[in-house]
Amino acid sequence: MTILLLLGALLSLSAVGYHLGRRRALAAAGGDVRRLHSLPGYYGLYVALWCLLPALLVVALWSFFDQQVIEHLLVGELPASMQETSPERMDLLVNEVKNIAAGQGIRGEVEPAFRTAARRYAQLRRASLWSLSAVVLVVALSGAVLAGRRIRLALPAINRVERILEMLLLLASLIAVLTTVGIVLSLLFEALRFFRRVPLGEFLFGLEWSPQTALRAEQVGSSGSFGAVPLFTGTLLISGIAMSVAVPVGLFSAIYMAEYARPKVRNLLKPILEILAGIPTVVYGFFAALTVAPAIRGIGERVGLDVASESALAAGAVMGVMIIPFVSSLSDDVITAVPVGLREASFGLGATRSETIKRVVLPAALPGIVGGILLAVSRAIGETMIVVMAAGLAANLTFDPLEAVTTVTVQIVTLLVGDQEFDSAKTLAAFALGLALFLVTLVFNVVALTVVRRYREQYE
Repeated sequence: MTILLLLGALLSLSAVGYHLGRRRALAAAGGDVRRLHSLPGYYGLYVALWCLLPALLVVALWSFFDQQVIEHLLVGELPASMQETSPERMDLLVNEVKNIAAGQGIRGEVEPAFRTAARRYAQLRRASLWSLSAVVLVVALSGAVLAGRRIRLALPAINRVERILEMLLLLASLIAVLTTVGIVLSLLFEALRFFRRVPLGEFLFGLEWSPQTALRAEQVGSSGSFGAVPLFTGTLLISGIAMSVAVPVGLFSAIYMAEYARPKVRNLLKPILEILAGIPTVVYGFFAALTVAPAIRGIGERVGLDVASESALAAGAVMGVMIIPFVSSLSDDVITAVPVGLREASFGLGATRSETIKRVVLPAALPGIVGGILLAVSRAIGETMIVVMAAGLAANLTFDPLEAVTTVTVQIVTLLVGDQEFDSAKTLAAFALGLALFLVTLVFNVVALTVVRRYREQYE
């Protein structure tokens, strides 16, 4: 039995438990629902949750410790000659045994010891899976039976179910928070390792980015410069160009659709505009590299400007078009949600439609509009594919939109691609860039939210 079949069996048992719990509650009430503390469906949910949740907890714990236990048993049964090796070499041997058991990566004749270990590994995996299935089914049935026996007229099933759901929501929130903390700590620890090799001042204020560290003392062409200022300026330049396109177009289109367009026109334009959000970024990259960049270069040559084949203007303009739906859709929803009474009061005082929008609707919708713009800024800062294809990889310190630049995210991808030592300064620089980008985004969001909160208090 595979994990997928096991989960399917659990869902089926939960569905059966729901119907049995509901039926048992109705039987206890003699068919009179009014005698029950809660609706019959809550009694069914109570049994279904007691059947499903403990079993899922067993599956999670088993999956977490399963591989470690199997590897420990496998290593203990290997020949003595194979056990007398370093931990790194042992990890390689275990991975090779796994590949042989899965039928992957087999080249040439397999040694008898590896073949025997692979068979043993497959046996342990099968035994673990069948044991997991038996334990999970027993736990699920036990939970359903215990919950079914607790059903009586006075059982507050609705309160129990809501308490369980509240705990699940709390668990989901904790997972999100712990995931964020884990990401930050992983970035922080690796970035600290980088700053032990490269001074923090050089990273933050250095004007040259060339992370090609030398592997040998006599190697040429490996300066190992880690000044991130060109990356920060490139990120700000491209993001600024993108936002200068996305914010006006997105906001004005939202105002038109929410305040001026007829319902038929709005129902036509809004889906068409939101289609832009579903286009893959690689398509935008092709469009920027093959259409927009040559067009900008051709226009620049006609007016006597020297435009690079890969320019920040091309990447930023196309990125702005991609971000328009984020600003437009969110702003449209926020503007539409402004109470009609505010508009009618403004009209009653003699204000025109444009004055009402400017002095009443937009101030009331400002927090939501700023939230949409913040989301668009985060999307622009984190974009990679368009920059790679349209702006290039050159770390140039320039504010000229006609020159080729690169961004922090592009360099993070570049640093982590290829075969290289994980402990090298070149690889660890990616974590330092990620940490810097995270802190800058965090500070920006905190400042923006503070401004919005103060404006909201003043408006209210």
